[in-house]
Amino acid sequence: MKINPSQLQTVRPLRPGPATARQQVADAKEVRDTFRTFVGEVFFGQLLKSMRSTQGKPAYFHGGQAEEVFRSQFDQTIAEHMTEASADKIADPMFEQQFPQQAALLKRQRATDRPQLADLMQLTRR
Repeated sequence: MKINPSQLQTVRPLRPGPATARQQVADAKEVRDTFRTFVGEVFFGQLLKSMRSTQGKPAYFHGGQAEEVFRSQFDQTIAEHMTEASADKIADPMFEQQFPQQAALLKRQRATDRPQLADLMQLTRR
């Protein structure tokens, strides 16, 4: 493949310059959400897998391989729901250790998004 020097003028970088504060917060949120999903689903997936391995197959009413396939899909769905319910307690402390810059950025953003007491004083009952 030959490079045409006249085409180099039209090439732009993927991100032209430093990211804005809003873009940095959006990127940090995306990293946090992905990290929460990964940690939660891996943790709870292994937890459910270990739990299921301790139980034997029932003598009656066992669905065979079809039941095992659907059970693994059901366990995956349960792991997703458990992740959503407990991400702030399990994954967020790990996120703060693994990604301290993004965690600090999100913490600052939460502090500025909270309504201040002066804003609440403007609300009056009629």
